[in-house]
Amino acid sequence: MFPHTVLAGCLLALSHAVSVVSSRSNYDDLPSSAPPFTIKPVTELVVVNKVIAPDGFARSATLAGGIFPGPLIKAQKNDNFSINVVNRLHDKDMPLSTSVHWHGIQQKKTNWADGASFITQCPIPQNRSFLHEFSALNQTGTFWYHSHFSTQYCDGLRGPLVIYDPEDPHQDLYDVDDENTIITLSDWYEYHDPTPKLNKILGPVTYNSTLINGLGRYRGGPKSPLSVINVEQGKRYRFRIIGLSCDPSYNFTIDGHTMTIIEADGIETVPETVDSLPVLAGQRYSVVVYANQPVDNYWVRAPSNFPNQTFAGGLNQAILRYNGAPDEDPTSTPGPYILPFNEGKLASLLSIPVPGSPEIGKADVHINLLATTVNNIFRVNNVSYHSPPTPVLLQMLSGAQHPSDLLPSGSVYELPSNKVVEIAFPNTGLALGGPHPIHLHGHTFAVVRTSGNSTTNFINPIWRDTVNMGSTGDNVTIRFVTDNSGPWFIHCHIDFHLNHGFAVVMAEARDQLADVNASIP
Repeated sequence: MFPHTVLAGCLLALSHAVSVVSSRSNYDDLPSSAPPFTIKPVTELVVVNKVIAPDGFARSATLAGGIFPGPLIKAQKNDNFSINVVNRLHDKDMPLSTSVHWHGIQQKKTNWADGASFITQCPIPQNRSFLHEFSALNQTGTFWYHSHFSTQYCDGLRGPLVIYDPEDPHQDLYDVDDENTIITLSDWYEYHDPTPKLNKILGPVTYNSTLINGLGRYRGGPKSPLSVINVEQGKRYRFRIIGLSCDPSYNFTIDGHTMTIIEADGIETVPETVDSLPVLAGQRYSVVVYANQPVDNYWVRAPSNFPNQTFAGGLNQAILRYNGAPDEDPTSTPGPYILPFNEGKLASLLSIPVPGSPEIGKADVHINLLATTVNNIFRVNNVSYHSPPTPVLLQMLSGAQHPSDLLPSGSVYELPSNKVVEIAFPNTGLALGGPHPIHLHGHTFAVVRTSGNSTTNFINPIWRDTVNMGSTGDNVTIRFVTDNSGPWFIHCHIDFHLNHGFAVVMAEARDQLADVNASIP
């Protein structure tokens, strides 16, 4: 489990953080729920505490730039990133340290900038900053950023990051793609329960409201504003849907409209049309929606996988509003749903080849990661992950020679360089609280066996970085090549599950660590 204070050993190793003095930033005058606010890839990201009420209930939150979701980091293909994360936290009821992970950015040769506390860096203490300098060479698409310290992002530190491609191969399929077509889905926790209290719960943690683009309502609460997504009849919109959730998965639909998937987790896909879309924590999709219905208001719906979901009173909803429609709630009805999502039907547009022999078990390295729950604590291969006193990267750079030398003991797997790795996640039903979204840092991977499918696909599977582990009986299997040196976290992206041990570390390509070391400023 993540500690809530920085360990002394980590403080001694914190060499890339610098002291900051309090100064007024350009975020200070922003409202807590602002229209899309964008910043460039060379920027300062100030982490602050602020009282906000995105669903009508006021509570202190931990925020990037003082808003929820955090500002959109808007980049172009092959831009260089230089983001100085500044810690100005002061609310002692919540964690005062922080770190920021750039979810989906592969960090080639810059493992140190990944932002994962106790894996690649020490958390950033109060009144200190950490400068992340990295490139995302040839990566484009929809990403996000969030705290990777304890369960802090559940308190609000999460926001979108998009790398636009001026030569997008799908650009003929849509007319509009800008900051107003980003749709974030998130859970929100209130009733005076910041995450240090929630972390003590062993078992399910119940959220209070679903926020779409940072606005929503909770049961028994006021009729607070809902997000409005404006469209013009006859135009085609690229909606970038981002699962900012801490726990629940969502079933995303728009009354009266179908959606054509063209991207999953930063990978262009062969277009696939659906009328409902499951979005798990950490996952992203781009979908094209044709505004071809009569001018009116239509409900955008995002019920979660939690029980007793309802749309009464505007819960779990936002509004799709055609230009010229009245300023009022929709009267549209859901369904019928006849084009269900099937991850096994997704394929990469560029037919990215699967590495290694086209047969399960024929990779250079094959690992089974069996997740179980014992007394509401998660174990992977019988070991529960606990944060080490010193980040794994610093342990490796200091000369630890063998996986058994690396902490946390039993949770670090050594991967040799330039090998094909196959990881299977057999779902025996013993890891409670699914579906579990499994995220691998530092890579995208080929999903050669998806949830809900017993057959494999080595011809043209989807590549992504966050995959659904599925239901009991599934055996989701992925492949990638160890071409990115450093320790990479692989974990359930339900943050409370990670906090209770659902994670391991892949110590990759140790012989190439000199390249990572050379990139540290």
